[in-house]
Amino acid sequence: LIVECLEPYEGRVYDPAMGSGGFFVSSEKFIEAHTDKKHVDEAKRKISLYGQESNPTTWRLSAMNMAIRGIDFNFGKKPADTFSQNQHPDLKADFSMANPPFNISDWGGEKLTEDRRWSFGVPPEGNANFAWVQHMIYHLSPKGYAGIVLANGSMSSSNTSEKEIRKGLIKSDLVDCMIMLPEKLFFNTGIPACIWILAKNKAGADKKRSRKGEILFINATSSGEMINRTQKALSDDDINKIANTYHNWRSDNKVYEDIEGFCKSTTIAVVEKDDFILTPGRYVGISTS
Repeated sequence: LIVECLEPYEGRVYDPAMGSGGFFVSSEKFIEAHTDKKHVDEAKRKISLYGQESNPTTWRLSAMNMAIRGIDFNFGKKPADTFSQNQHPDLKADFSMANPPFNISDWGGEKLTEDRRWSFGVPPEGNANFAWVQHMIYHLSPKGYAGIVLANGSMSSSNTSEKEIRKGLIKSDLVDCMIMLPEKLFFNTGIPACIWILAKNKAGADKKRSRKGEILFINATSSGEMINRTQKALSDDDINKIANTYHNWRSDNKVYEDIEGFCKSTTIAVVEKDDFILTPGRYVGISTS
């Protein structure tokens, strides 16, 4: 879903919590699906992949994943912790995508209180969510986009430092779209999640209109279907509906309409009045159909 929303056709693609390279594989599949077969190899050469992973086994697996696909990649010199041993200190990515572990409490924040990545405030030592967000923003190019999966608590946490960081992100006009996901999407956690889509420049370019001062909210909690007793999955139709809603909203030549209970385009001023809470349900209303 994040890949379909961000459309990484070319440029530098970065995942600071890459695991075995799932986002990179999805990016390759995206290019194959949206490119004429005769030009797929040429299209793949237009992206370069940067990643980081602390687990040695998954780090090697990700490198192997890319090597057998013939994709240019740089995963750092070694497996390493993203926060304490940043392998790409000078990278400015065009697209950053991550599904980091939720709510990490032992991320070493007490040793990084002076870190230059924390432009919007020092993340709390007991939760790394906004460390991931700020790390990704730090590594974005001036026109870059980021998509990150976080626990729902990130949208409304009243923790003082987290709230101040969220407020700073909103007032700096970095938040482009918030997508609230259905429950039971993940194998390893029952924690409900959301997607933050961030944009460094919302002024409008490359067939995109200016969204300055605007945020799109999408409530996709009713999407997906159960694939077994405990697991839900988004269908291709679900993914296309959500991604197309976002594309239409930011496009300069597509028609976008608010849909009660599903999507709402609103202003930073409205979000500020609601105490900088980013939960889509607060804005999209309740479907009457």
